[in-house]
Amino acid sequence: MVIDMNDAKLETIEQMREFLAGTADISFSIPTAPDGLRGFVADVLKRCRYFKLSRGGRGVVIAYIQRLSGYSRQHVTKLIARYREVHSLTPRSRASRTSFGGRFGPTDIALLAEIDRLHDTLSGPATKVLLARAWQNFGDHRFLNLASISVSHLYNLRASAAYKKERIFWTRTRPSPVKIGVRKAPAPDGLPGYIRIDTVHQGDHDGVKGVYHINAVDIVTQWEIVAAVERLSEAHLLPVIGLMLESFPFAIRGFHSDGGSEYINFETAKMLNKLNVEFTRSRPRHTNDNALAESKNGAVVRKIMGYSHIPQKYADAINRFYADVFNPYLNFHRPCYFAVDKVDAKGKIKKTYPQEQIATPFERLQGIQNYEALLKPEITSTHLNQLANALSDNDAARQVQEARKRLFLFINRRSKVAA
Repeated sequence: MVIDMNDAKLETIEQMREFLAGTADISFSIPTAPDGLRGFVADVLKRCRYFKLSRGGRGVVIAYIQRLSGYSRQHVTKLIARYREVHSLTPRSRASRTSFGGRFGPTDIALLAEIDRLHDTLSGPATKVLLARAWQNFGDHRFLNLASISVSHLYNLRASAAYKKERIFWTRTRPSPVKIGVRKAPAPDGLPGYIRIDTVHQGDHDGVKGVYHINAVDIVTQWEIVAAVERLSEAHLLPVIGLMLESFPFAIRGFHSDGGSEYINFETAKMLNKLNVEFTRSRPRHTNDNALAESKNGAVVRKIMGYSHIPQKYADAINRFYADVFNPYLNFHRPCYFAVDKVDAKGKIKKTYPQEQIATPFERLQGIQNYEALLKPEITSTHLNQLANALSDNDAARQVQEARKRLFLFINRRSKVAA
């Protein structure tokens, strides 16, 4: 049963001990004081002169307070410690409570939104590298605070309301799966010059084919060259492939493609044989053979060009955009993931992507021992460094965004006039 009582007559430790011994099976409730149960606890401590009691006496008082208040022993000891400190158990005002200010303010969140807008929202680790490079490599003081942000908190900022106000999110069209025919995997052995190549089609419109993008990626450094062609015919494709191979700063040693007929033909093989380049194609049931090029199709080409139909006649305009701003941005300013293989006790290889391995293709090329000797005779490391430092990462990305906007305005305006 529950009994309401007034404990004002219980003033000594012996009275409290007898009370506890005789009421083991009875529950009590204390009438609510003006200050609540905390006021009751403070009154008992003051009345019994708790801090002058022996250890045994204090135990009786604690048990007494527990019995009448319903508090746990841990809670009672916390209240006693607070009473010792401030001689009161009145609730703290909101102003006196400890609060922690945010480390990243609205300005930092706006900068993060700007970076994501310029670079088309890269992954958290890659964006962290861009933020660090903006401060450490290019001396942009605005990024001093963001340069040390953790990847997990970067995603927290992206989920904040302030960030969402800065961004406009576009719904992506689901990419169509690509079936890759496979033959033989290239073996670069840590040397640059072994490229994977693939084609990206820019949609159909009323049965009319759009422009085709050709995407070539070096396996070791992820140095990437993108170009566009009107048709997948020998007359259009072979000259573009030749120019792409010349655009790489190092000599091409290997050329790997899937089973598409645009590459698997005698004319392409003849051209590569003339250049003394090994020609390989993907193997059946080994989809990783051309996975690097396929991943770049979605993460780079589709992200920058979208999925809508673009007429074939604009291939030259797209090529100028690629050559002037987009390819330099990809190779000198856009961070890429690089895998590290780990072998477990059973001999199974697992690929990991540690934060410290994220780098631009040029930085990866510089990490190869004596890489200057691998460059083409007309290319020097000084020239590459000048290209890398001519613009900051953000300025290069801004240049890409502005050039892409002009390109699509040109395409849309000309298409409407033609219609």
